[in-house]
Amino acid sequence: MKTLKTKGILFLSLAISSLIIQSCGGVPEDTSISAPSDKAFAVAEVLTLIAEENDITRTLYTKGIVGAGKKQGLKFDEDWQDDEIEAGPLPALFLRGISSDIRKSDVPLGLYLGSDFPINASNKFQGKQAELFEKIKSTEKPQHFYEEDQKLYTSMFADLAVAAPCVNCHNDHKNTTKTDWKLGDVMGATTWQYPSDSLSVKEAIGVINAYRNGTKAIYNAYLEEIAGFKIDSTKPQIGDKWPSKGFYLPTAEVFIDSVRQLASYKSLELLLGSKSVASN
Repeated sequence: MKTLKTKGILFLSLAISSLIIQSCGGVPEDTSISAPSDKAFAVAEVLTLIAEENDITRTLYTKGIVGAGKKQGLKFDEDWQDDEIEAGPLPALFLRGISSDIRKSDVPLGLYLGSDFPINASNKFQGKQAELFEKIKSTEKPQHFYEEDQKLYTSMFADLAVAAPCVNCHNDHKNTTKTDWKLGDVMGATTWQYPSDSLSVKEAIGVINAYRNGTKAIYNAYLEEIAGFKIDSTKPQIGDKWPSKGFYLPTAEVFIDSVRQLASYKSLELLLGSKSVASN
């Protein structure tokens, strides 16, 4: 019996150590380490790992970029890509950008954010997901199930109001259907989908890379938007400093490296603490 602990060590050697060496690149296609081809991870485990990293990414962006940035004069808007608006993406749109980039990849990973009180009506949960979201609101525990209609393995995770910008934006939005959100509320759920019940080491690494590439793509899109601002005084200095230090923004490399440093321990804890899902 192959334990997931053993495979987790190999997985981390490929996925985490290599990412320290290549802070913004993916896992190299031509690697000297041969990954086993058998299915090593249950899909729920991989989606949980990605959901953990997504929570870290969104919290860092929401608090470290949006929250701190607003105090320095940075602006964020749902129409941030319009030519006449000089602003960055709101947290929900940052997630949407990641999702959009994943769809462009060849990794069959689905990601979207839903709620029972969404600003955009198209994001309202329906059917089984609406039913399971009621459980998430009361327990804050993830729900893993097979979506019969779509033939996809699905995992839903509570999306909490972790920062004041989230609460204020939703309470004050012109299209809001709920105006009394408060910190700590379950505002919605991130839903992840994959077509197989288990993944090989290579497939799991592909999922992680697809998510991280999406993060890099949307953050770079934000920096490109800033480069196009017409008034120089509205452009923060891009480098290794964060908005908490002044009118600054970190580069994509600095932002993503910070996410990886925060996510690595949780990834290790998850992988080494899980049970075996594959055997010889």
